[in-house]
This record gives sequence, C-alpha cells and structure tokens, in this order.
Amino acid sequence: MNLRIALAGNPNSGKTTLFNALTGSNQFVGNWPGVTVEKKEGKLKKHNDVVITDLPGIYSLSPYTLEEVVARNYLITERPDAILNIIDGTNLERNLYLTTQLTELGIPVVVAINMMDVVKKNGDRINTEELSHELGCKVVEISALKGTGIMEAAEAAIDAAKNGKTVPMHTFSGTVEHALAHIEEAAVHNMPEEQQRWYAVKIFERDDKVLEQIQLDQAVLDHIEADIKAVEDELDDDAESIITNERYVYIGQIIKGCYRKRSAGRLSTSDKIDKVVTNRFAALPIFAAVMFLVYYIAVSTVGTFATDWANDGVFGDGWHLFGIGTSAYEDAVTDYAAENVWTDEMISAVDAAAGMGVIGAEEIQSAIADEDFGAFDGAYGSYADALAEGGYDISEIYEAALGEEAEGVPDPSEYGVWVPGIPVLVEKGLEAANCPEWLNGLILDGIIGGVGAVLGFVPQMLVLFILLAFLESCGYMARIAFVLDRIFRKFGLSGKSFIPMLIGTGCGVPGIMASRTIENERDRRMTIMTTTFIPCGAKLPIIALIASALFGGAWWVAPSAYFIGIAAIIISGIMLKKTKMFAGDPAPFVMELPAYHWPTVGNVLRSMWERAWSFIKKAGTIILLSSIVIWAGSCFGTMDGAFTFSTEMELENSVLGMIGSALCWIFSPLGFGNIKATVATVMGLVAKEEVVGVFGVLDFEGMTRLAAYSFLVFNLLCAPCFAAIGAIKREMNSAKWTWFAIGYQCVFAYAISLMIYQFGSIFTGDLNVIGLIAAIAVLAGMMYMLFIKRYSEAKKLTKRVKVTK
Repeated sequence: MNLRIALAGNPNSGKTTLFNALTGSNQFVGNWPGVTVEKKEGKLKKHNDVVITDLPGIYSLSPYTLEEVVARNYLITERPDAILNIIDGTNLERNLYLTTQLTELGIPVVVAINMMDVVKKNGDRINTEELSHELGCKVVEISALKGTGIMEAAEAAIDAAKNGKTVPMHTFSGTVEHALAHIEEAAVHNMPEEQQRWYAVKIFERDDKVLEQIQLDQAVLDHIEADIKAVEDELDDDAESIITNERYVYIGQIIKGCYRKRSAGRLSTSDKIDKVVTNRFAALPIFAAVMFLVYYIAVSTVGTFATDWANDGVFGDGWHLFGIGTSAYEDAVTDYAAENVWTDEMISAVDAAAGMGVIGAEEIQSAIADEDFGAFDGAYGSYADALAEGGYDISEIYEAALGEEAEGVPDPSEYGVWVPGIPVLVEKGLEAANCPEWLNGLILDGIIGGVGAVLGFVPQMLVLFILLAFLESCGYMARIAFVLDRIFRKFGLSGKSFIPMLIGTGCGVPGIMASRTIENERDRRMTIMTTTFIPCGAKLPIIALIASALFGGAWWVAPSAYFIGIAAIIISGIMLKKTKMFAGDPAPFVMELPAYHWPTVGNVLRSMWERAWSFIKKAGTIILLSSIVIWAGSCFGTMDGAFTFSTEMELENSVLGMIGSALCWIFSPLGFGNIKATVATVMGLVAKEEVVGVFGVLDFEGMTRLAAYSFLVFNLLCAPCFAAIGAIKREMNSAKWTWFAIGYQCVFAYAISLMIYQFGSIFTGDLNVIGLIAAIAVLAGMMYMLFIKRYSEAKKLTKRVKVTK
C-alpha cells in the first residue's frame, strides 16, 4: 500500500514550493470531494509508493474557513500515515500554533522549519534539537526555495509513518487539564487512545462540528458543560479563548529556550524594503509604476515582439528563421517603396502637407516596411487627410504599388531562410488534396483564422503571467493587498477583496471562487460582482488587438485597462455600499507578510504554464467551436432572393449579419454600432477570447480610436464569459443574485462606455446632442450615488424601536 503524507502549514510558509520540489511533474490536480477547493496530490520523487497531499494553507484546525474545514476533515477522516508540518522560521511563534494542534491528532508529525537560509542571514538562531524535544517530534531545517534539506524532511516523514508515534508533550494549566480528563472519561473513552486528546480539546472549545459528529447524550453534555463553565468562571474567559491563550503561553515557553533573535532595533532586508513599498504616501505610486511596467513589458515591448512573430509568422505568411534574410528583405522593400510609392513628387507633397520638414523620406518609407496597407494612415493619418485634399489617395497608391495585381513586390521567401506559416502550409495541402471550396474556407478562415487569431496572443500572455508569478512569489503582491486594504476600506471593501482580484488576473473563475475566504456575506457578494472588472488573461488579446490595430501599439493602452478595472471596483464599492443590500462595515483584514525572496525559475514557470494552459485548452474547444459557428453564420444567408451557402457571401446578407444588424442599435450610442463589433461583443459572453476570434474570421472593421477605446472598456467591464458566470452562480448559490450580478456588470459597463464615447465626441467633432444629454444624466446619477450618505443599519434599528414603542 502507498504511504500517505500530508503537507500542512500556514499560508505563505512555503508549503506549495516544497510540494512542487518534492513531486516535480508527478502531480494530480482536482477538487476535494463536495467542494471546489483545489486538491493537489503527487508521488514523491524516486518513491512511487509515497503519495504527498498538499493541504490548503491554514492557521489552525478551527472550522472558520472552507480551507480549514477541508484540511481538518482530511486529517480526521482520512488519517494520513504522517504529517509534514512546514513552518516559517522567520515567524516561529505564529506558525507553531498550528503545530500544537497537529501533534494532538495522534498522527506522526515531522516539523520542517523552512526559510532557514533567511533566518541565518538575519542573524537569528533556532535550536532544533531543543525544539524537537519540547514538541515530541522530529524537527529538520530546510529551504524549499533553494532545495536544501527537502529530501531529508521527506525521508524523516516516511520514517515517522513507518515507525513513529506522536504524543503531545505540552499540557495546559491544572484546571483545564482536569476538565479535559473528565471529558475524555465521559465522552471519548471508546475512541482510539491517540485520538482522545484532540476530541476532548474540541469538545471543551464547544466545536459545533465535532459535537454534531459524536452525537453525545444530553446528560453527558450537561455534565461536560458544567465542567467547562467551572473553568470559564475560574479563569474569567470563554473556553475557546482559554485554549488559545494556553497554547500561546506554551509556545512562548518553547521559544525562550530554543530561539535567539538578532539584536533589538536591527531591521531585516524585508523590513527595510517595506518601509518604502508600504509607505503611506509612496505605496500607491510604486504600485502604479510596477503594474505599468508589467503591462508595458507584456503588451508594448517584449510581448509585442513575440506576438507579432506568432501572428505574422506562425499564423501568417511565415518568418525568417533566426532573422536570417530579414535585413536584406527590408532593404529591398525600402528600395521598392522609394521607386514605386514614395517618389520625389510624393515626398514633396507630403512635406508640403505636413509643413516642410516635419516628416522625412525615411520615416515615410518605414511606414510600409511590413507591407501594411494601413500603416501610413495609422501612423500619419493627418498627413493622409492633407494629401487627399491635394489629390493623393493613399489607398489607391498602395493598391497600385502593393496590391495583388502589382508586379515586382519583394517576396520575403526569396531572402534568407524562410519558414512558411501554418495557413500557407495548410492551404498548399488543401490544394494538393483538391478539397472543395467550402472545406478550404472552413479550415483556413473558420478554424485557423479564428483560433489562430487567439493563439497568436499567447506569447504576450506568457510574458504577463511570468511577471505576475514573479511578483506573487517574491512577496510583493501580499504587500499590495495590505496597502490596498487602507484604500478599499474607505470605499466599503476589505483588503481580502484584492486576493480574488489578483487571482482573477489569470482567470476570472478561480478569482470568483477565491472570494469564499471572505466571511462577511455582503462583502463576499460584492467582491464576486466586481472581481471580473480586473482584466483576466482572456481579455489581454482584446487589449493587445485594440492597442496594435487602432493605437499603433501605444504604450498607455494596456496599463490604462488595468487601472480602469481597479477604478471600476472602487466606484462600484462606493455605490453599492450606499444601498441597503450591501450596507455595513467591511470585515477586518489580517494578513501575514512573508519575507521577500527570489523565487525559483521552476516555480515561476510552473505558475505561468498553469495559467496559460487553461487558456490554450479553451482555444482548442470553446473557441474552436465558436469560430466554426461564426464562419458558418457568415457564409449562410440570402443571395439573389434565395437562402444559400457561399464563401463569397456579403456580411450584411448573412445570418450573422442579420443578427448583428438587429442588435447594432444597442451599441450605437457607444460608438461601435456595426455588425462585426456587435457580433464580437455578443460572442465575448461565450469566451472573451472570442472577441478576437470574431475579427480573425471576419477581418477587423475600422473604428475611430474613440469608438475602439469605448469598445475595449465595454468588453472589459461587462458580464464575463459563460464559465465565469457559472462560477458566480455556484458562489452566489442563488439565481436571483446571479442575474443581479450580470445585470449590474452590463449596465455599469454600458454607462462607462457611454460617457467615454459621448464626452470624447465633444473633442472629435462627432457630437450627438441626445447622446451627450444621456451621458450627462448617467454621470449625474453616478455622482449622486458616490456622494450620498451610506445606508445606516443603526438608523434602521432606531426606527424599528420607535415603531415598537
């Protein structure tokens, strides 16, 4: 039979890092029976007969959170062969609280003191032999991050599972021990001896779940209650607080004998960093700068280079292997442009239109280096307008020089080592197989066009996920939750709400599920409703598409999307807290800040891949099917008065076009009331990636920059994909609240996009008086909700009292 070892420890103790190091790729991920909390198991490296279970991070075995219930139920009912308890050596007192409870379970325990490298670097000393003697179990030193001592800890756990017995060494004060002895004799004497201590302590604490489990007679309960009440009266405290205090007294005695801290007043490296990054005034600007840098790197620089290669190369015509031949090809394009497009006459006309000397020949020529017909219009639109007035039509010039009928256009495949893209290879294969036209269209336009448009943005997502994983692993994101708690509490939210939002940057589904750690029901519902405002991985392709297609890769587009999400959360928090449904103070937020450390490459890459793989799987299933449906909808329609199928179908006459036309009016006040944008928005409810997939199948229909930004904001803030809506339904556990959440998200997104477009139209010359009046009305209503007084539960109670009198 397999040996089963459970990893137990506080959050941020390094437990998951240790689990990954011990199991490597031999991991199995699922859900705990009956709940959606993630369950991780894996086989120990070089030990196929040893299964390690990574329990959720918990502070105690009290059933206050779902994680604690899951961990406790597993330890009590499954009873693993041994427990490997990971404790943070830099925060010994807090972590030993759980240890004192684990040693009472009657399961062999091995304590692994993690982060010993940091402890020694700080000048602290832990006497592990003395600590082992006091706790009554083996204690080993490890550094999960550096991999030192981890196999020794695992071997110690295996030895304990085979040979060890754990007897709790600590005792409580005399009166408490006397009561526990009575409880053991009266209530749990029939249980296995090694389990009696733990059950007695829980009965003393009046643990509801334990009392429900063991089903004691009322006479026994009354006898026990008398003993407990006598202790409470003598010590002047409630039973649970008495046990908590007794544990910390015991821990304090242990620490005195085995822990030597550095000289007083000396700050650790983490403390020094925290004096800056958690500073009341500097924290938010630093956070803004960090997140700006993250999105700038992921979307505007490194990520863009990789995505351009994927879109133009892998899912485009192809690419030069290792860049061999790229320089020669670009020189050829420049020479061709100088001879056929940017003649001396054209350059003079542009200079005249721009105001002599503002734009030079090299800048103009580089605008078409990638054979992009719209590059000049996108980069130098004002010059194009001026040239049009002078009789120069840029589009016609491009078509004549670079269109399909043009001759002599440089072919990139003739330079260097050229690797054809997937569409080119597939098209050649289809031609060789003499496939029918409809099958060519389905595969090339429907499947490759739709799925490829989405997968082309995976490199940007990988870069983003790597950066976010680094910030999480090094300990910075924990500080942001602490910093934002100060801000969030002023607006009616708890700092706990930031944790789901942080997780939601990868995917909204686990972000919504993470809200269950919030005890206050009103805060939890509000967090569920607002978590998806933060751009998730699926929304990153939308941001990148708009930024590159409409804003020339402008650096500010991606970071602004992230900060709009945070602003939407804050504004929603303020407004919702003014209502009866969400009134009340936010729950208190207590969080342990781990020491800063350099994360391992393996952990960062693993975190990145877990997030990216879920996106890729969705592209191979939901997005694939959606792309086929979109392609089919664009090919079926009416031609010459008859309903038919044609790959040459005009979009307006297709089924998809008819649906889009019927819904266009809804989005016209937002600036994107055209068929393609409407279809993309509706399909975004299936999967946000499908917004990009629609444009991959149907091609991108031009919008003004203002309309495009309005389109971006609406799709970021409106109701999430079906999977996330399903998660909202499970967490709300109410159809009414689910529909309320979806309705609020859509209405809020519509209101923000309406104001962006209508107020922006004042400066673009596209002013619509009715639209502007509507936007002003929405702004007035929002300002009213922001500044009215909060709904007061105290007033409500006072009114009830008066009525009663």
